[in-house]
Amino acid sequence: MGETSMKGTRLGALSYERDENVAPAERRIVRYVCPEGHVSNVPYFVDADEIGREWTCRCGATAIADEIEPEEPKAEKPARTHWDMLMERRTRADLEELLEERLALLRETREELPKSA
Repeated sequence: MGETSMKGTRLGALSYERDENVAPAERRIVRYVCPEGHVSNVPYFVDADEIGREWTCRCGATAIADEIEPEEPKAEKPARTHWDMLMERRTRADLEELLEERLALLRETREELPKSA
């Protein structure tokens, strides 16, 4: 194994490529200001898909970028109740018919019960 390893180097930790003739990616600076007045200038790649409106400041407060429009809140769907789900499966006429059947069955069982004195 000693023959294949490179002695005196830390493989993976250092790059032996040169930075000559390499142009860095274009950047866009976004300015965030927190309620305490601290300013954070954060560089982003020009073609970044999502740039957040909020940034955590060094003081722990939430800094806001004025140049980024706030996201509109998503419309919340109202919670479906048991009644809503029932009405998806049955019509009102079906429900009335079922109710009459169940009430008739209940009345029959009440008539069969012995009456206590």
